[in-house]
Amino acid sequence: MNKSISRTISEFAVNLKYIDLPLEVVETAKKFLYDSIGCAFGGSQTKDVKILKDIYKKIRGSKEATLIGFGDKLPAVNVALINSLMIRALDYNDVYWKEDPSHPSDLIPAALAVGELVDASMKDVITAIVLGYEFEQRLCEFAVPGIRERKWHHATLTQFVSPVVAGKLLGLTVDQMVNAIGISGSHNYTIGAPTAGKLTMMKNTVDPMAVQSGVFAALMAKQGYTGTEAVFEGKEGFMDCFFGWDTKNEKVNPITMHGRDMSEEWKWNIEKLIGNLGNDFKILECSMKAFPTEALTHTHITAALKTVINNDITYDQIDSIKVATIARACDILFDPHKYHPESRETADHSLPYCIAAAIVDHKITTQSFSEEKLKDPRIWEVIKKIKGEASTEFEKMFPAKQPSKVTIKTKDGKEFSEYIEFPKGDPREPMTIEDLENKFISLSDGLISKQRQKEIKNLIFKCEKKTAKDFMDKLIF
Repeated sequence: MNKSISRTISEFAVNLKYIDLPLEVVETAKKFLYDSIGCAFGGSQTKDVKILKDIYKKIRGSKEATLIGFGDKLPAVNVALINSLMIRALDYNDVYWKEDPSHPSDLIPAALAVGELVDASMKDVITAIVLGYEFEQRLCEFAVPGIRERKWHHATLTQFVSPVVAGKLLGLTVDQMVNAIGISGSHNYTIGAPTAGKLTMMKNTVDPMAVQSGVFAALMAKQGYTGTEAVFEGKEGFMDCFFGWDTKNEKVNPITMHGRDMSEEWKWNIEKLIGNLGNDFKILECSMKAFPTEALTHTHITAALKTVINNDITYDQIDSIKVATIARACDILFDPHKYHPESRETADHSLPYCIAAAIVDHKITTQSFSEEKLKDPRIWEVIKKIKGEASTEFEKMFPAKQPSKVTIKTKDGKEFSEYIEFPKGDPREPMTIEDLENKFISLSDGLISKQRQKEIKNLIFKCEKKTAKDFMDKLIF
């Protein structure tokens, strides 16, 4: 490797300009911005956001950036965390899932907060957002299989991207950007526990914390702080620590698991991470969410809804429900805790709960995870009738497709089923502008007027004419 990975990333990031972005990429970035601001409005009312907001308001500090909706001015590094949590809190923001999953819009607040700090144009903010999507999604394909297979959380990937987003707007040089990646990438590895078993507020918070850390790393690098350049491929770097990396021969060291050599199966795809930069843009491949639930639930929810709606089935007519899915979905979404969710965080990652709620109400919304709904006896009656089944055939199709087959047997002995391959919001089954508008309205109703909803939509889709400060000043309840 003639040049370090972080230097290759930094050179591309520093040199990318707004005028280099195809119109389709710019318009797609605006759609994700619109989607994310809606998610932030909805997430602003959660308990976890309130806790962090109260903590940082007491700490106070320089009035550098604006909290979405609330309008409070706080240090940019702290605003990046709170705004990112707002976007993430309802698990309704975008998703990209290849070898690893991620939610690239978690990074948007890094661009907005630092954009305000330096009084950047929204054109520059959009460029930084595109960079965030570019490298977050590329990192999802870097480890083969993904780092999730080694029980690590995808916030581990975000730690490398957030300093790039922030550093772009701070005007870092290539050397400074390399340092920022090295600083952040040295201390933000996140274990998989936040999304395993019984979930807590940390499920949605670890990625925003990696965003905050990256902003701070970029600020450090701007002031001359240095960081490890070979943080990816160097001795005891990311690649070495996760799979065991032979730096001399540039290959994975022999790995034995359960008595079997895994070195041919565990790989690093460096080409996926840094190859063909600028030839196309990954943001065009990212998905939006039609439901406020864990990404792997979406095809199953859609299949279940189609089954009961198309066949006019009510919850009390059901004898059993079988959900055929990929093995990792069974592991994540059907573990014992998911049959007894006690919190919103666990419920929206519980496929039994999501399907039961969808069948009872013939829809899934943010209200499906309210305290009242978590006590709905009809949902609990349906949950115990749901079984997950891992399909080896479906596993081979993932991640190119996200197949689901839901089969419902009614008490009179009849069976009904639906098969789905792509969730709504996938680029192959995209959400329309009308879909996005309906989602935004559902998340912001009660917080802003119908007129303000229209004004914010227009603001976002014409934001290239604004500065970051002007833009954020107009996102207040």
